[in-house]
Amino acid sequence: MASTDKYLSVFEKFLPQGSAVYCFELWKQHGFEFKIKRSRKTKLGDYRFDPAKKKHVITVNNDLNPYSFLITYLHEVAHLLAFQKYGRSIAPHGREWKQEFQAVTSPVLTPEIFPGPVIKAFGHYMKNPKASSCSDPKLLAALRQFDQQPGTFLNEIAPGDWFIFQGRIFQHLEKKRTRHICLEKKSNKKFLISGHASVERVEA
Repeated sequence: MASTDKYLSVFEKFLPQGSAVYCFELWKQHGFEFKIKRSRKTKLGDYRFDPAKKKHVITVNNDLNPYSFLITYLHEVAHLLAFQKYGRSIAPHGREWKQEFQAVTSPVLTPEIFPGPVIKAFGHYMKNPKASSCSDPKLLAALRQFDQQPGTFLNEIAPGDWFIFQGRIFQHLEKKRTRHICLEKKSNKKFLISGHASVERVEA
């Protein structure tokens, strides 16, 4: 019981009030390894399956606000559920994943858990969820209100504008699905960078 209480307290630390028990039960029911990671520049969380060890692993960044943490956690759980139900031949963010994401999110999509601005944007996003919550400008803006230290995502940098990423200066050229083609100023080489990478604007 003490061990169980310990894990539940971890969920309570990172999640909105009222959602921790539900997320904890998902973890117990589906038996995946859950890791909370330090901030990563290119992703908020991920799901992986190790076929050799037959182990499912879900990770979420530790610097997300509670509502972003919950959405990311459920996003990754939906990947696991889609994998278990349909196998690995499905598209990563295709119809099967969308159905599982909608189903696993439904119990917590309530005003008791999400504040007004977030539940309105999140409810609209969940009608046809995309690969990343950061790809929805309205949802991103609603979630950013609750960040302790609001930053800037590459998604928010207009094509043609310059920004700093990992100490290097880039120009945003164009978007390709969830990644963006960017030109590094120093090398004049093009790179693909995730849309939810945290960047710093370079003012003209």
